Amino acid sequence: MKIVSLIPARGGSKEIPDKNIVNLKGKPLIYYTIQASKNSSIDETWVSTNSSKISVISEGYGANIIKRPNEISKDDSKSEEALIHFAEKVDFDILVFIQATSPLLTSKYINLGLDMMKKYDSVFSVTREHWIPRWNKKHEPDGWDIQKRPMRQDVEEKFLENGAFYITKKQSLLESKLRYSGRIGMVEMPINLSFQIDTQDDLELVGKLL
Repeated sequence: MKIVSLIPARGGSKEIPDKNIVNLKGKPLIYYTIQASKNSSIDETWVSTNSSKISVISEGYGANIIKRPNEISKDDSKSEEALIHFAEKVDFDILVFIQATSPLLTSKYINLGLDMMKKYDSVFSVTREHWIPRWNKKHEPDGWDIQKRPMRQDVEEKFLENGAFYITKKQSLLESKLRYSGRIGMVEMPINLSFQIDTQDDLELVGKLL
């Protein structure tokens, strides 16, 4: 059973220039997810990128590189395109799709997910959400009644994808063209490890947590 990880990391970012390799506490952002992968039960760590700069940096930290074609490296390109491209070219049984924007991810949760693959077809990371009153753009309660405001403990908790990682089987990925399919399980991560870096504010916040 060969287990590999793939970290898609295309060059270019509008919000944060060179986001995937931006400096975070003295290391490029992608360093943290490469290390989480290498410290886990994963056999091979791969980075899919169209950037020579990202390739050199990632290889320096021990990752294998697969060149991502420019036609699937656009702003509107979906991660699944990179996953399928990888699956068609690399031999493996289980794929761990890790997002470089989740530097707080640790090998502990990756390994928990891999253990769960004994009874699931796909697994992904989540964080638990307690109910909070949400409002829509019309300044109206979203999904609750202002006259009957519920107590938090009376509303069923939900789980949010935190985007840190997704695990699936090669056959499932190629057949469904999706990051998860079949019987799906969830790995719960604490909220303090679930932050993703999409903005400069995120970068500063995560820098304080590392």
